[in-house]
Amino acid sequence: MERSTKSVATYELLYIIGIIAISFSSIFVRWSEADVAVIAMYRLYLTNLIMLPLVWKYRAEMFHLSAKQWRLLAFSGVMLALHFLLWMASLRLTTVASSTVILTLEPVMVMLGSYFIFRIKANRMMLWGMGLALVGSVIIGSGDFALSGDALLGDILSLLGAAAVAVHMLIGKQLRKDMSAFAYNFWVFALAATALAFYNIVRGNSFTGYSSKEWGLFLLLAIVPTLFGHYLFNWLLKHMSAAAVSMSVLGEPVISSLLAWVLLKEALTGYQLAAGALILFGVWLFIRHGKE
Repeated sequence: MERSTKSVATYELLYIIGIIAISFSSIFVRWSEADVAVIAMYRLYLTNLIMLPLVWKYRAEMFHLSAKQWRLLAFSGVMLALHFLLWMASLRLTTVASSTVILTLEPVMVMLGSYFIFRIKANRMMLWGMGLALVGSVIIGSGDFALSGDALLGDILSLLGAAAVAVHMLIGKQLRKDMSAFAYNFWVFALAATALAFYNIVRGNSFTGYSSKEWGLFLLLAIVPTLFGHYLFNWLLKHMSAAAVSMSVLGEPVISSLLAWVLLKEALTGYQLAAGALILFGVWLFIRHGKE
């Protein structure tokens, strides 16, 4: 029993570390002066470079995929690339608080997609949560519009980024039935980074010439929010319920907003606090009453 208690405490500590880690993502993006497509590209490429030693262990699976799996992986990768483009661009236009709290609508969008694709229905409490979260998003958008048209555009980009990652998650749910988490993540990251590389070529963005500070931020994005955040949550799915791990989306905007207040000197307005609380409560209600 003592060992079991210690194990639970360890998983809870790792869970908290993961939430803090992903919360630094928006801070690192705001600190960088590089184009957001370059930031996202190197974040993904560097993550895979760090994970490269594990490829040999999964080689049999990774290099024997069907044509259908490759097509779905490519689509999932493009959606992930689009998510990073839209969300990171939103951070250049609106506050960290608004951008990250709107991003928490992802599980709601995943549920909507699941309904239309897999005919999975939501119960009454989930619908209430969905409604509250959407009302909160409208409040944030209207408040940001009163302050600045750019801020509203940033909110819209974050909302579209949440939709893109929801599509990415739905495809991943289908692929993960017959594929390990490592193989899926590695190929999706590689394909997303490559899609961003083509985008950077078309846009004429430079691949080199960045300062040591920029390269450091690219590496920090790969290590902190990606490996100690998203990869860690994937691992915790073996030891914690999916609903519990999904709750991490509620922690990110809270900690990100606090970090932005301390590190970026971003103040939180009354409407952001109220609307943000409404969104977080709505998403919590949605996840809490969701079916495993």
